[in-house]
Amino acid sequence: MGLPEMSLADRYAEVQRRISEAARSAGREAEDITLIAVSKRQPEALLVELAALGHRDFGENMIQAWRSRLDVNGLEAVRWHLIGGVQTNKAKFIARTPPACLHTIDRVGLIDALETRLAPASSLDVLLQVNVDREPQKSGCFPEDLDALVDAAASAPTLRVRGLMAIPRPTESGPPLSAFEAMGDLLAKVSDRVEGPPVLSMGMSSDFEAAIAMGSTAVRVGTALFGTRES
Repeated sequence: MGLPEMSLADRYAEVQRRISEAARSAGREAEDITLIAVSKRQPEALLVELAALGHRDFGENMIQAWRSRLDVNGLEAVRWHLIGGVQTNKAKFIARTPPACLHTIDRVGLIDALETRLAPASSLDVLLQVNVDREPQKSGCFPEDLDALVDAAASAPTLRVRGLMAIPRPTESGPPLSAFEAMGDLLAKVSDRVEGPPVLSMGMSSDFEAAIAMGSTAVRVGTALFGTRES
């Protein structure tokens, strides 16, 4: 007879415990790590349950899914993070209801589209996505193109550059430590154009503890919180 499945409350507490231990081992404070609950294709009832437990930061990959959740009862206090690639023609939806943070600025064309559509008094927090492993199927600028992208984003009056984001390639031997280290180095190089405490968004369910050890300040966790998502 198998062990009973953990409740969402238990999984949430366990993830928080692991974040705290990873932070402490790295000589950091757990409060400095933002847990982003990746709600992609998860039932609304689970999101509402997690929000009722006091969690506030949620991440969605798709614009349409994010917009469909904006008016859900019980999610009014949620801080939404957009963590998937954004087509230029979707900038109008971001401008209409800006999220707490857009993690995936990866090209000047998207910066221009947002700048055109956002209200002049806007201040949208953004992260610049880096394709640190240079994978052809992934979004993100190459490391050598980051400096110019940061300049473009930092000069856009309606954008507030907060830091960097990456989705490193999994390795057979464990967490992608070299990619995590490279991202930390890149953030240090552009930190002069980052507003506020620098944000480094990297680490997911399978490797967030290693990411925290390497300097991540925002981890994107789905399966460890919600279980296997719907296909």
